[in-house]
Amino acid sequence: MPYKFTFDLSRIPQLFFTELTKISYDKGIHRRMGIKLRDVIKKFRIQEATGLNLSDAIQLLEDLIDMEARNLLEMERFGKASKKALFLPHCSRKYMDSRCKAEFNSDVPTYLCAKCSPDCLINKATSLAKNAGYDVYILPGGSCISKILKLKRYDGIVGVACGEELRVAEKILENMNIAGQAVPLLKNGCSNTFFNIETLQRILEKNGG
Repeated sequence: MPYKFTFDLSRIPQLFFTELTKISYDKGIHRRMGIKLRDVIKKFRIQEATGLNLSDAIQLLEDLIDMEARNLLEMERFGKASKKALFLPHCSRKYMDSRCKAEFNSDVPTYLCAKCSPDCLINKATSLAKNAGYDVYILPGGSCISKILKLKRYDGIVGVACGEELRVAEKILENMNIAGQAVPLLKNGCSNTFFNIETLQRILEKNGG
């Protein structure tokens, strides 16, 4: 878990993320907007909802803004990609024990979803992606990204992860000249992490494989 703090934004209204994206482009001050971030944090009562201190809340929101900026900048190139894959975090599985029937393929490396729980977030995301023509990888960690991309060539990747891991993945994709789109975790941790399936679906359907 890259962050030194845990967070849960799953109860934050979607309007918050819309406004966050909007202000990220206001007058081109993307990374120099401390006052505006504080205003948004206060308006949506982010500290009260998450329990984060101000500095951690600002770091988290800056990472979300970075992600949205990169998504917008890469959107056109990503839309032209012909072979795409979705990278999912294994910690978003419904179960992290033997109740999850996913098998791990160490050669790739990835978990292979067995579709054992219809309400499992990973099961839902896997089905959406495959229906849209994507290959799907359920990763035990960010270090698997380079290994997979050395084994199989893609020109478009959708990644679901927390902000710090998305930054690491961005550098890998840049070095390999692969277009990317990111979906942030709204709740981090070692298990029961959460992301918005509707956000993922919009990206997958808009930029289908």
